[in-house]
Amino acid sequence: MIKKVQSKKYRLTPQREKILKVLMENRDKHLSAEDVYHLVKKKSLDIGLATVYRTLELFLENGVIRSLDFGDGKKRYELGDIGEEHHHHHAICLSCGKIIEIKEDLLEDLERQISEKNDFKVVDHELKFFGYCSECQNK
Repeated sequence: MIKKVQSKKYRLTPQREKILKVLMENRDKHLSAEDVYHLVKKKSLDIGLATVYRTLELFLENGVIRSLDFGDGKKRYELGDIGEEHHHHHAICLSCGKIIEIKEDLLEDLERQISEKNDFKVVDHELKFFGYCSECQNK
């Protein structure tokens, strides 16, 4: 992933590299900017929250990460695969906030229908399911 980022048209500064490494180490999590900041701060005291925000926006603009909104008032980020056409979906627990990734692309047929019937090229989609995880159901 670092080589892919370096191939973009911006410099991979030491601070950006540290932020990218935190994102890579937490690939399975959906981190907020503050989460990223606290994780980077543990490894490097010379980084500020503003630098984290700027770097996340730069990574977002260049397709390195995706931003997500799970309806909890926080913008979250996940590492994206550069060049990946679609991403996975999410199931969000309304009780504990747990986020489960759904890897299956459930909307391919619907996309094809929308494209054919409306002369519309679908380039991406987002699907979120809200409900209760198994732990919260058993409480």
